[in-house]
Amino acid sequence: MAKKKKIDLRNLEPEEQLKYEIAEELGLLDKVLSDGWKALSAKETGRIGGLMTKKKKEIKEKLRRTEEEQEGLMEELL
Repeated sequence: MAKKKKIDLRNLEPEEQLKYEIAEELGLLDKVLSDGWKALSAKETGRIGGLMTKKKKEIKEKLRRTEEEQEGLMEELL
């Protein structure tokens, strides 16, 4: 059997970090860390994926609004 790779939760790509954060919010992090992602049901992984999509959209919208606000401030200054 293959040796399990240790996960360093401090050095993850942003998308991976988001996935682990959502798993923790749903109470699934211990299960993932002990048994891996394949231990989750389709319902659980679908929930994680859906929440990831929702949070990414929220982040993009927040960035868009911030950029618009900055553009407005620049126009006022000029």
